[in-house]
Amino acid sequence: MRVQGSLSRQLLSWQLLIILVLLGTVAVYSVSQSDAAFRASEGRKMLSVAEDLAATEMVRASLQDPYRRDALPILAESARSLSGADQVIIADAGGRVLTSPDPGQRGQPLPLGESTVLRGAAWVGEVEADGTGTLVAHVPVISNDARIVGVVSAGRNTPDLLQGLRNAPENPLALLAFAAFLGIAGSVLLARRVKRQTLGLEPQEITRLVEHREALLHGVREGVVGVDEQNRITLVNDQALQLLALPADSLGRHIDSLDLGDRARDVLTGRSDGVDQIVLRRGRVVVLNRMPISAVGAVVTMRDRTELVDLQRELAVHRDTTDTLRAQAHEFSNRLHTISGLVELGEYEELQRYVQRISHHSERWHAEVTARVHDPATAALLIAKSSLAAERGVGLRLGEDGSLGEIDEGLSADVVTVLGNLVDNALDALESTRDAWIEVELHHTDEITVVVRDSGPGVAPEIVEEVFRHGFTTKAARGGERGLGLALTRQICRRRGGSVEVHNADGAVFTARLPLEAA
Repeated sequence: MRVQGSLSRQLLSWQLLIILVLLGTVAVYSVSQSDAAFRASEGRKMLSVAEDLAATEMVRASLQDPYRRDALPILAESARSLSGADQVIIADAGGRVLTSPDPGQRGQPLPLGESTVLRGAAWVGEVEADGTGTLVAHVPVISNDARIVGVVSAGRNTPDLLQGLRNAPENPLALLAFAAFLGIAGSVLLARRVKRQTLGLEPQEITRLVEHREALLHGVREGVVGVDEQNRITLVNDQALQLLALPADSLGRHIDSLDLGDRARDVLTGRSDGVDQIVLRRGRVVVLNRMPISAVGAVVTMRDRTELVDLQRELAVHRDTTDTLRAQAHEFSNRLHTISGLVELGEYEELQRYVQRISHHSERWHAEVTARVHDPATAALLIAKSSLAAERGVGLRLGEDGSLGEIDEGLSADVVTVLGNLVDNALDALESTRDAWIEVELHHTDEITVVVRDSGPGVAPEIVEEVFRHGFTTKAARGGERGLGLALTRQICRRRGGSVEVHNADGAVFTARLPLEAA
């Protein structure tokens, strides 16, 4: 088998290294077991050979008589050949070698190591001689009068590593060869599998890809949130944390466990689908898009559209102004037609009364508004909405109590937006109602209270909270974004630390509270 690619070679190298370590461990263990078995069995055998030779009467007699030692080499060689020992040596009582398979060793001191044989005790152990280890058994030769007259040494050479592997009782060489084959084959297959799973990328390429992905994820201006099939957050970048006001430990948490509004949860979990879903979150208008990924979950991208919605809101104000001017022009045109008709009919007295009547009504409304509302923007809004309401056949009036003093520009803009949304909502609710009216009350204390009543059917108790949720509307869809006005109204009130609520009292009553100082 042939493995191509740097990744495969690296995986194979690591696998081979692990296999070699394991094989080395097995080899060391096998050699250790073989050595222990060799020492146990051969040690007893060499001790038996040395004891038998030391107990021979001829050996004892020859050691006691220097003139009868010619038989010792024959006796030692006979014992060696019969026992299979590598060496059988006979030394005198002082430890000087008398017989040895190595002629150069004769007359030399017998290597004793830690042997206790000269103290009269038999000993089995390993002795180093000429750089090689030998397992020997030393047995003293005792005369009839209990004197040590000599020493008998029988030994076997200690096997090396390869001999130890061959002599192991489990025959580990075959086991090691089989294990090596399996390990190499497994390494090759594993390397190929990993190569396929990593799309053929090398480790350095995977590292660079991850680094680029992290830089891209946290460098884009759009927020990105990854969600798995159990609606747990699997990835989130810094922009998403900021846009959704998420805690820093959001990674790995379930979406329902986070402090998010119902609208944001619905979009993130996919319960609300569609393109460019708008979510109001902590004073921001965020546009979310969710893209499902099969067998993985989904990726949600988001953009901050607060400035865009503010611009849209300003355009809506200009549109309302245009509608108001159109309504005023329409109303003025109708009055001109009426005046022209009265002139043609010669009804000059009726013409005078008609002009006085419409002038008195307009002047009275202007005077009432300017007398009780001292914020120019709010007063202008009420005058403009009066013409729009008149065109729709709805009466607009101020409540008997309440007034509005001078306020700063920021608060004035919020009051105009809230009041305009509530009046527009009331006009839509009264679209098919006869003898309809809208009443506005403004109270200026430690906060600004805006109350808008209408003579419509009211709001069903089960949806009093739903009406402030973005996207909710009871009106027929006529194209464009619906259900945003009341949601923005609540957003503005909450941003300043206030509130907005609705209840029924012969119609819907919306009450908005805006503190003088923003929270």
